[in-house]
Amino acid sequence: MTSHIEQRPAVTRRPGYRFNLVGLLGLAVILVWAFIAIFAPLLIPYPVGEIVDTDYFGPMSQQFWMGSDYLGRDVFSRILMGARYTVGISLAAVTIACFSGVVLGMIAAVAGGWLDTLLSRFLDALNSIPGKLFGLVVVAAVGSSIPVLILTLSVIYIPGSYRFARALAVNVNSMDFITVARIRGENTLYLIRSEILPNIVGPVLADLGLRFVFIVLLLSGLSFLGLGVQPPYADWGALVRENIGGLPFGAPAVMFPSLAIASLTISVNLLIDNLPQKIRDRSE
Repeated sequence: MTSHIEQRPAVTRRPGYRFNLVGLLGLAVILVWAFIAIFAPLLIPYPVGEIVDTDYFGPMSQQFWMGSDYLGRDVFSRILMGARYTVGISLAAVTIACFSGVVLGMIAAVAGGWLDTLLSRFLDALNSIPGKLFGLVVVAAVGSSIPVLILTLSVIYIPGSYRFARALAVNVNSMDFITVARIRGENTLYLIRSEILPNIVGPVLADLGLRFVFIVLLLSGLSFLGLGVQPPYADWGALVRENIGGLPFGAPAVMFPSLAIASLTISVNLLIDNLPQKIRDRSE
């Protein structure tokens, strides 16, 4: 009598890197704006500073898809070019802020002692200054060139990134495998690069996305106050400011830049909230 053992198919584990539909939608919108920011000069139908309409605050038409602004310039062209400044400046600032904050946070967590205390107290003092007030003072005093805007925005958000990365690194630094690495004689650079960073990269990426949203909103706020990208070029916040006179008329020139800001920030939030499990959580 022979026994028959049923062969069950091998169970394949899901890799855990799949986006759901909402996350894919957010990612798609972000990629569209990134594409526009890169290729905007090739996509605009009219030069951004050229008056092409005889009417101001013109309605949407086949010729002007998003109407015209308060001078008769094409709003569609200006929004496409504005994406280059809004996305580009915000991406550069958040990259500098998060890179600096994460590196300093990991160094402080591993080194400890007086270096940790010095960095924490200095960045806490910097963080106590309201971000918008700091930005207004610096930009009003130095000027609103693009390098100044990038550095100002990055300095504002370095302390928050530092505190977040340090909190994660302190938790990882107290684990047993870090102790084993220290006993082996590994130096600080090895601990940071090979032991701590791989275990905090997921939360750090999520934090980077959130800070990108904050920087977009702060940049738009500064531009709305006239301290952002200067004419004839403009980011989305500046487009809202210069066309605010058309708000009582429901002019497309003031509504579409606002919708552009909303679409980008909401899409980034949707992407962060729906990141795959293995990206959102710490690496195992």
